[in-house]
Amino acid sequence: MERRPTLHDVAREAQVSAKTVSRVLNGEGPVAAATRERVLAVVARLGFRPNLMARSIRTGGPDSTVGLVLPELGNPFFGALADGVEEAVRGRGLTVLLGCSGGDRAREAEVVGAFLARRTSALLVVPAGGGGTLAAAAGAGVPLVYLDRPGPGADCVVSSNRAGARAGVAHLAAAGLPAPDALVAGARTAAAAERAALALLALPEPPTALFASNVNAATGALLALGRSGRRDVALLSFDDLPLAEVLEPPLSAVAQDPALLGATAARLALARLDGDATPPRTETVATRLVLRPARP
Repeated sequence: MERRPTLHDVAREAQVSAKTVSRVLNGEGPVAAATRERVLAVVARLGFRPNLMARSIRTGGPDSTVGLVLPELGNPFFGALADGVEEAVRGRGLTVLLGCSGGDRAREAEVVGAFLARRTSALLVVPAGGGGTLAAAAGAGVPLVYLDRPGPGADCVVSSNRAGARAGVAHLAAAGLPAPDALVAGARTAAAAERAALALLALPEPPTALFASNVNAATGALLALGRSGRRDVALLSFDDLPLAEVLEPPLSAVAQDPALLGATAARLALARLDGDATPPRTETVATRLVLRPARP
């Protein structure tokens, strides 16, 4: 395996000191124009890339990264959210690092600790719960923004969940219907949602409509309806599914805008990095009801 060129390799080739190379790369201190050009030419020829993490540890300054902590990586919603964050910070020369909490508070604390140890510039977190993340970030002086779910004492960016859910349920049934506990089921995975939906459909008085609270729940409900051959039960998802319009029947949804959620959170974090010291605030991204009628 070919050895990576080092700063000392650049200094030797350019016939200058390592300190001069560092000044050129960091834009610190006076360097003659001819020397700067010679150093940059050697950097390009050798393909030298500075070790940003080592530099941040050495100087005590922040790294050029933004830590993004998600509960899962396979969910398309969180993939689009990460795209929004990355697009927003790219112009500032920042790189997004992904960490997965699995929805577990202890694991979230480990991931956050790892990001803080490398002096990441900001933290964006879809919280698993509790205030540990806030305390750790505040202690390190790192801007923190909670995404998708509210968190204590820090900036938050959320969807208009209540209004979106109200619009979705109103589309399925008349407002004011009772909501007995027997008709409410919780599930984190598609497999668990499928089992929950099958149990609901097996009730003596089964529901005539299902409202799925996220992509995993909608996927499980679709599997349950398909396996049981039930085409007489309406289904609406909170979060749109890929290929929802080609399903039979097409799936209606309350669509969020995860990319805008991510971009908005990144904008708040960048503002904090730029010195915004106003009190923590919550920004809400609108949802929209996407109706897909059955085909004739």
